[in-house]
Amino acid sequence: MARHLITSALPYINGIKHLGNMVGSMLPADVYSRYLRQRGHDVLYICATDEHGTPAELAAKEQGLPVDEFCGQAHDAQKAVYDGFGLAFDHFGRSSSAQNAELTQHFARKLNENGFIEERAIRQVYSPADGRFLPDRYVEGTCPHCGYDKARGDQCENCTRVLDPTDLINPRSAISGSTDLEVRETKHLFLLQSKLQVEVEEWIARTAGEWPQLASSIARKWLTEGLHDRAITRDLDWGVPVPADTWPELAAEGKVFYVWFDAPIEYIGSTKEWSDQSPADRDWKSWWYEADDVRYTQFMAKDNVPFHSVMFPATEMGVREPWKKVDYLKSFNWLTYYGGKFSTSQKRGIFTDAALEILPADYWRYFLIANAPESDDSSFTWEHFAATVNKDLADTLGNFVNRVLSFSRKRFGDDVPAGKEAGEAEAKLGTEIAGLLAEYEAQMEALQFRKAASALRALWSAGNSYLEEKAPWLEIKTDPEAAALTLRTAMNLIHLYAVVSEPFIPASSKAMRGAFALADDTAAWVTPEQAKALDTVPAGTAFTVPPVLFAKITEEDLESYRERFGGAAE
Repeated sequence: MARHLITSALPYINGIKHLGNMVGSMLPADVYSRYLRQRGHDVLYICATDEHGTPAELAAKEQGLPVDEFCGQAHDAQKAVYDGFGLAFDHFGRSSSAQNAELTQHFARKLNENGFIEERAIRQVYSPADGRFLPDRYVEGTCPHCGYDKARGDQCENCTRVLDPTDLINPRSAISGSTDLEVRETKHLFLLQSKLQVEVEEWIARTAGEWPQLASSIARKWLTEGLHDRAITRDLDWGVPVPADTWPELAAEGKVFYVWFDAPIEYIGSTKEWSDQSPADRDWKSWWYEADDVRYTQFMAKDNVPFHSVMFPATEMGVREPWKKVDYLKSFNWLTYYGGKFSTSQKRGIFTDAALEILPADYWRYFLIANAPESDDSSFTWEHFAATVNKDLADTLGNFVNRVLSFSRKRFGDDVPAGKEAGEAEAKLGTEIAGLLAEYEAQMEALQFRKAASALRALWSAGNSYLEEKAPWLEIKTDPEAAALTLRTAMNLIHLYAVVSEPFIPASSKAMRGAFALADDTAAWVTPEQAKALDTVPAGTAFTVPPVLFAKITEEDLESYRERFGGAAE
C-alpha cells in the first residue's frame, strides 16, 4: 500500500477557530486520512498551531501574558477542541518548537548559500515611544479608502484593501497608542523569488494539472503576475531568530523570520517533533527527504493557496535539497454565515468550541463535509443545518438503526435471528449496495467530499428502501422466518454502515459497531464484493440497542441557536 503524507493549513494561535476554518482544512484532511487508514495505507497526518507573527504578540499583550505562555495555553485550548471534533492527527505540533527553529534556520542558510537571499535596506515605521520599529500590523489608523478607523498597516479588515503602514491616516502604534511615529531606514532579508520564477512555473506545469481548478488557477495567476522578491524578516520579539553565524548584524538587532517563511516549514518541523517522541520507531526524514514513495496531499482554504502553491515550493527549490513538495493541493472556497464572512476578530458566526457545547461532533462533521465549499462558497444557516441533520442523520440513518434493533429485540430477543436463507430481494440489495459502495470509494479517492457524502447517504437510503419493501412488521404476522431474514439482513447493513461511515461520523460508527458482540470484529473496510453477501453479522450474534444516535433539532432549538449566534429565520 502507498505512503500518504497529509497536512492541513496551520490554524493561527490567536483564538478558537470557527466552522469555516474547520471545513476549509482540518476536517476534510481528517476524513481523508481516516479513509486511507481504513483502506490499509500508511498514513501520516500532521498539523500544528501557527504561533509567530504580530497577532500572537498583540493577543498576548491584551491578555497580559508573556507571549510564550499565551501560545502554550492557546495551543492546549485549540487541541482540546480538535480532540472533541475527533480529529485524528498523528501529531499536532507548534511552530514555536525547537525543531521548527532548527529547520527554518537551515533553510535560510541554504537559500543564502545558493544566492536566493539578499540583505536590503528599506524604510519602515519607527516608534520612539516604544523604542522599536513597528511591523505592519503594529501600526493602526484610518483606512484612506473606506474611512475605517481601526485598519491595520497590512490590510483594512473593513474593505479588505491591501495597505502599507504609510498609507494610513492618523497612524498610531498598536503597542502604546503613540502617534509620534517616524519613518527610518532598517535592513531586512529578502527571498529572491524572482530568480525562482521559471523553476516554479515548470513545476506547476508538471504538477498542478490534477489539482482542483481553484488551486491551480490561483497558482497560475500569481505566476502570471510575476514572483516578487519578498522580505522574510521582521522586527519582533517573538519568532525564529535570524542565525548569528550567518547574519550577525541582523541577529544583534533581534530580527526574526517572517511568519509566512517559517510556518510552512513547520509541516516538516511538526513531523520531526512526532519522530523525536519515539526516535527508535519513527523516521521523520523518510517522509520529507528523498521521499519519492510518498504521496503528499495538502488541505487549505483559498486564501492560503498562494503561499503553499508558489512561495513554499519556491523555498524548497531554492535550498537545492530533495525536500518533498506537494503532489495534490485540495483547496476550498469560503463557508459563509448567512451569506457573510465568518470572522475570528469580529466573533461573527459559530466557533468550534461553542458548536461542541450545543451538539456532538458527528452532527457538525457530517453537515460540514456534506456541504463543503468545494466548487463555490457555501452558506451556513441554522435552517439548512437542522434540515440536513433531521433528514440524513436522524431519519435516514439513526431511525433505521433504532427501529431495526428495537423491533428485532421485541420479537426475537437479544440475538440476531436466523430466519430463511437470503432470497431474490437480498441478492438485489447486495448488488445495489456494492454499486453504491464502489461509487463512495471512487469519490473518496478523488477527494470529492460532497459527492462522497451523497454516495454515503444513498447507501443509508438503500437500507430504508429495503426495509419498507420487505415490511417486517407485516411479515411477522404471517411468516416470522421471513421477518427474521429481513431483520438479519438489516443488521448486516447496520454493521456495514458502521464501518464505511467512520471517516464522516466516527463516534456514531463506533456505537453502531459496538452494538454487535462479534468475537473477531477486526475488519478495517468492506469491499464492494464483500458487501454483496451481507453476512458479516451471523445469526446468533448477541446485540444491544444503542442510545439514540441522532436527536432531531426542533424549532425551539433553532430559536435558541439564532438568539445566541444571530441569523434570521428563513
